[in-house]
Amino acid sequence: MRAPIGDFDQAIPAPDCLDELTAPVADAIRGWTGSVPADQIVYVETDPQWADTAVFVQHYGQDLLDTSANCVVVAGKRGGETTLAACVVLSTTRVDVNGAVRRQLGARKASFAPMDVATGETGMEYGGITPIGLPAGWPVLVDSAVVDLPYVLVGSGRRRGKLLVPGKAFAELPGAVVLEGLGVA
Repeated sequence: MRAPIGDFDQAIPAPDCLDELTAPVADAIRGWTGSVPADQIVYVETDPQWADTAVFVQHYGQDLLDTSANCVVVAGKRGGETTLAACVVLSTTRVDVNGAVRRQLGARKASFAPMDVATGETGMEYGGITPIGLPAGWPVLVDSAVVDLPYVLVGSGRRRGKLLVPGKAFAELPGAVVLEGLGVA
């Protein structure tokens, strides 16, 4: 199979390579119910040393920058309560934590979750966190620009490998809220 974006040596429909994914991501693919068929989610093998976006696009092609998204875990706090959420924005932007995220979560303060919290709560590797397979009940805040793309490159749950996901599938993830301006320049 040829990858729908990018130039990768190997592209496999995600349901055909569940053993390459972390347990929460594999479970989410296995139980996929969105309008986009699960086999349109494609796994591509990548070298973990190139997992971070800046070096990834240098190695795999600058053209991927405009179709790559980052998924980060944030913590919103209000009155002793902490709400964890995921934010998905294009790699060319950054998450508006103190504006859009704070307002959406109804938090007095919002910040990026510490690495050990992000990995411990998601069951995913740092540098590979994906919005597919997050804990039940988590808000998944998705920038509208992500949803508008035909395909988006995002983490696979591990530093080795990425998922190529039709943009509209992000709007159908459990807990998804599509926000205009979540990603800012």
